[in-house]
Amino acid sequence: MKDNIFMRTEFIGLNVEVLSSPYSGISGKVVDETKNTFTIDSAGTERMVPKSGNEFRFTYEGKNIDIIGSKIVYRPEDRIKKVR
Repeated sequence: MKDNIFMRTEFIGLNVEVLSSPYSGISGKVVDETKNTFTIDSAGTERMVPKSGNEFRFTYEGKNIDIIGSKIVYRPEDRIKKVR
């Protein structure tokens, strides 16, 4: 799957790992998304991580897909329309 198609999918419910400092090492399931942040359930604790300035590795259909957060700084409902 191409990254731009993946960036138009729903992220809530997907497993994610943050690759960038100072948030590196946070991994878990995306439980909420806003325009600027992901909320990740990491070992029973919800952690809010900004999209901008971070890189994320999502697991989708058995594949790892790395996404630069600044490319998806949209509200979820707008991201589907704006990401090309």
